[in-house]
Amino acid sequence: MNTLRGGCHCRNITIEFETIRPAGDLALRCCQCAFCTKQGARYASDPKGHLTITVRDTALLVRYRFALAVTDFLICKGCGIYVAATMATGTEVRGVINVNVLDDQGSLPGTAEPMVFDGESVEERTARRVRGWTPVTTSVAPGADRSRD
Repeated sequence: MNTLRGGCHCRNITIEFETIRPAGDLALRCCQCAFCTKQGARYASDPKGHLTITVRDTALLVRYRFALAVTDFLICKGCGIYVAATMATGTEVRGVINVNVLDDQGSLPGTAEPMVFDGESVEERTARRVRGWTPVTTSVAPGADRSRD
């Protein structure tokens, strides 16, 4: 496994993305919806990997939902950075990272394939994500500020 690390600018939200692929071999995607294009987001996932999302101050974690309202887009209220998207798929949570938050950008592919998901039903979207997104564990950092949970 290769482990890629990153997070938002203020490090309130950090990620560890374990993947069987070297960073240079990741298939990057860029969704063409209005939210993703305005964010400049580029995505990677690995259904055989694992994504750990750690939050220091849960009061600064924004879970933004739109469109089908089945996905949490994780944004730091402190610095405004969009880190990842997660979706509950019944028995587990799956996610995709915004590779722009990775600490090491130099080893990533230079281009991302444009993707259009307009017209998908909730069932179709969930099935696609179960096949292609990464299993996720989310935790609150030890000693984190939980006073506003």
